[in-house]
Amino acid sequence: MTATLTRPASVSRRQVKVRRRPDQVRSRVAAWIAVVVIGLFGMLPVYWLVATAFTPDDKAFSFPPSLFPTEITFDHFANLARNEQLFGYLVNSVIVSVVTAVLSVVVSAYMAYAFSKFRYRGRRSLMHLVLASQMFPQALLLVTLYAVFSASGLLGSYTALILSFTTFTLPLCVWMLKGIFDTVPSSLMEAAAIDGASRLRTLHQIALPLAAPGLVAAGLFAFVRAWNDFVFALTLTDPDRQTLPPGLVHTYLGEFQTAWPDLMAASFVVSLPVIAAFMFLQRYLVGGLTAGAVKG
Repeated sequence: MTATLTRPASVSRRQVKVRRRPDQVRSRVAAWIAVVVIGLFGMLPVYWLVATAFTPDDKAFSFPPSLFPTEITFDHFANLARNEQLFGYLVNSVIVSVVTAVLSVVVSAYMAYAFSKFRYRGRRSLMHLVLASQMFPQALLLVTLYAVFSASGLLGSYTALILSFTTFTLPLCVWMLKGIFDTVPSSLMEAAAIDGASRLRTLHQIALPLAAPGLVAAGLFAFVRAWNDFVFALTLTDPDRQTLPPGLVHTYLGEFQTAWPDLMAASFVVSLPVIAAFMFLQRYLVGGLTAGAVKG
């Protein structure tokens, strides 16, 4: 009886496995189809930007629009290379974005290390205050910052943009780096202290090298935030110190006409530095964003 009872059980298990395999295949195929559809939907604006940049002016405004350009031209990129004013906007963007990234990383590293490794009264309240600052819309502070910079004589300068961007990027950078410093074993700090290392030396020679992926991620976040801003760059600076987003609007958008192909070509070229930075620093970026999520 034992033999007759085990055979149907083994057969039923095999049938269940056979049934599960088509179900797993269907679920994987459905998941990949969803990923491809969502990916194509997300890449459609990027494709349209690139296609318009290579389309002649008379074809760009044709109706109905063509999904694939029938003619290709490089005149819009040539016009972009001859525009010296755009080169000045590019220099302004590089200066503001790089300084903002460096300043954000330096300040947030010290703040995050203090929140992570030191215990003092009011520590949690300060941490929550830093986090709560992200709840307010950044545009809400524009009038206040304009009045402060105008009274201090900084309005229209690079300093006004750098300070405002750094203020907005600090909270996220601090919390990102705090999570990474939490994963650094305290035993390393204690060993360094026993060897006679000061707290600053311990931070610079032990903690910061171990948190390098997080520093890169925080710096890249601050760089992109400063590179893409439009409202503050338009309001807090003079026309000769404006960055690329407001510069492109002033150059190609008019009251009665908009040079869409030239604008698309300029937008494509402007996005290349950010894309290159993400591709070059992708390994550090992923490591920095995920390191703080796992407790060591």
